[in-house]
Amino acid sequence: MPELHPSLAPVAVLLGTWVGEGAGEYPTIDSFGYREEITFAHVGKPFLIYNQKTRALDDGRPLHAETGYVRVPEPGRIELVLAHPTGVTEIAEGTIAVADDVVDIELSATTIGLTSSAKSVTALGRSFHIAGDELTYTLRLGAVGLPLQHHLAATLRRSV
Repeated sequence: MPELHPSLAPVAVLLGTWVGEGAGEYPTIDSFGYREEITFAHVGKPFLIYNQKTRALDDGRPLHAETGYVRVPEPGRIELVLAHPTGVTEIAEGTIAVADDVVDIELSATTIGLTSSAKSVTALGRSFHIAGDELTYTLRLGAVGLPLQHHLAATLRRSV
């Protein structure tokens, strides 16, 4: 395994696989529960590799997936570059704060790309809180003509 790139020291706590459960809601859909797995890995370059997938709690059917990269271009700043299988791409930028064993990340999408068949997504925001082996997050969504608002929340625990 190569050494972690020095710029990634603030996000080293993310490395590994995280699993847990969450709940989703939005005015245009029924509320739902899901099981989630997120993996952060590295290859020695100045980015983490991010893979995420969810399944419905009620019957195990696949719900969503994302893949991309986490970058720390300068101290206190973080970038997230993602592709969604729904025809959406997301570039988010924000802040990372590290205090003792706690990491807080705030991200807002600066660019959202849509294929011609994708649903209209106009805004995305994410908040992550990592304390020890627990990662909690919320995701805010502005889509299908509605303003940015709460969509997802989950608590995950490090499994590997």
